[in-house]
Amino acid sequence: MEDRKRKIWIMQYLLVLSIGCFVSQLCASSDDDVKFYESFDEEFEGRWIVSQKSDYTGVWKHEKSEGHDDCGLLVSEKARKYAIVKELDEPAILKDGTVVLQYEVRLQNGLECGGAYIKYLRPQDAGWTTKEFDNESPYTIMFGPDKCGATNKVHFILKHKNPKTGKYIEHHLKFPPSVPLDKLTHVYTAILKPDNELRILVDGEEKKKANFLSEDDFEPPLIPAKTIPDPDDKKPEDWDERAKIPDPEATKPEDWDEDAPMEIEDEEAVKPEGWLDDEPDEIDDPEATKPVDWDDEEDGEWEAPKIENPKCSEAPGCGEWKRPMKTNPSYRGKWKPPLIENPNYKGIWKPQLIGNPKYFELDKPNFEPIAAIGIEIWTMQDGILFDSILIASSEKAAESYRETAWKPKFEVEKEKQKDEESTDSVMLKGIQKVVFEYLYKVANLLFLGEHKDKVLDLLEKAEKQPNLTIGIIISIIVVFFSVLLKLIFGGKKPAKVSVEAKKTEVVETSNSNNPENSEAKDDQNEDAAGAPRKRNTRRDN
Repeated sequence: MEDRKRKIWIMQYLLVLSIGCFVSQLCASSDDDVKFYESFDEEFEGRWIVSQKSDYTGVWKHEKSEGHDDCGLLVSEKARKYAIVKELDEPAILKDGTVVLQYEVRLQNGLECGGAYIKYLRPQDAGWTTKEFDNESPYTIMFGPDKCGATNKVHFILKHKNPKTGKYIEHHLKFPPSVPLDKLTHVYTAILKPDNELRILVDGEEKKKANFLSEDDFEPPLIPAKTIPDPDDKKPEDWDERAKIPDPEATKPEDWDEDAPMEIEDEEAVKPEGWLDDEPDEIDDPEATKPVDWDDEEDGEWEAPKIENPKCSEAPGCGEWKRPMKTNPSYRGKWKPPLIENPNYKGIWKPQLIGNPKYFELDKPNFEPIAAIGIEIWTMQDGILFDSILIASSEKAAESYRETAWKPKFEVEKEKQKDEESTDSVMLKGIQKVVFEYLYKVANLLFLGEHKDKVLDLLEKAEKQPNLTIGIIISIIVVFFSVLLKLIFGGKKPAKVSVEAKKTEVVETSNSNNPENSEAKDDQNEDAAGAPRKRNTRRDN
């Protein structure tokens, strides 16, 4: 029995020891999976080289992320070009196995127009130096957010060498994901798989999957077309591309009158009884007076504003009567021969196809090694913070850094954002309450009777239905101003007014003859006199 227990204990010990060794190997392999990592916990000066090119005047700073003790590389000024580069101790090889490119960026002041992407640079023997790093420095991959105008995308651009021509071509990922536009820290991940698969993750969530060799996923495709239109092929002179042609045997009918007008006078129309031939449609406002401060030399000859002729509203019409127009039954327009099938039609001409001299076959992309990491951007925003730049050979390593370096920060920022939104909502409701209190007071002051009830009803709806608030308030404000103008100008309009409004003015004017209203009458007359004033106009002789 004792021997049996001893054997079981030994087996358990060996099992635990084996598991421990396996775990330790995993941990060791996890460290080996990390090819490059920059946390910016320490000052970047001396390790990262700022470009000395004259165009790049933006100042980089080592700053804490807002609300955290964690530091990053900060874009500190608006409307500047920035360029900074860090050489890797050993180039990262992309041809074998999985490669993960990942980094964090926080748009602390938002992003209206600018980039926040990273360039993964080729070795310097491709023709660049750290101190001269600029937008022409050759890179293998460009990856990350970019937004300006219609552009809003997480770039992924591969520069791939055509083995036939020796030229490097930019291949852009089609339909990339859009950039989160809040002010939180986001982590961007590009996973390059050995089976030619590309996956783009934002905050650990897959947003795009593509295949490097698919013509549907990159523009232009990595593999050129086998055939191309012959650039030397020319369309023959006798090539007829017209599917239909005018019938050459057709003739214009004898009764076809091309000069007949589209409309003619209605000869059957008669002038209505009571038509006032000698009355104009508009007359000078008889109550308008020339302003006291009108200067004929400076302002020109004063003209009274026009109003609708009240006599015309009681008659069928005023002025010279003319017969109305009607559609001309004889109108046929310009004659054109009908179209027939073209017997000589040969279709739309296209040049013949020839073999593409740039075509090549490819099993997998010929990635150039990554020798340095560069940030070369132009941006109108400051406050862009880069952090936790990682190159790894396993997805687990990238996931581990997301969980430990990014996620805690993101959760804190997200909670703070919720609190701020809640506070803003409370403040907005408080402001809204004050605004509606004043609107109710103004409505009670300006409106009477049925109009008052309607306005109060609208205000209640606006208060209860936030989605309608803005539209309703604008409508009410328009009504408020209309009423205020009516109060100020006594119901008069400086230009055309209806006869009914004119009659109302006459009644109001007669009532204002009361001595108690003399001061109000003077104010109204002054307004009426000033209203029709025209600058730099003269009466026609």
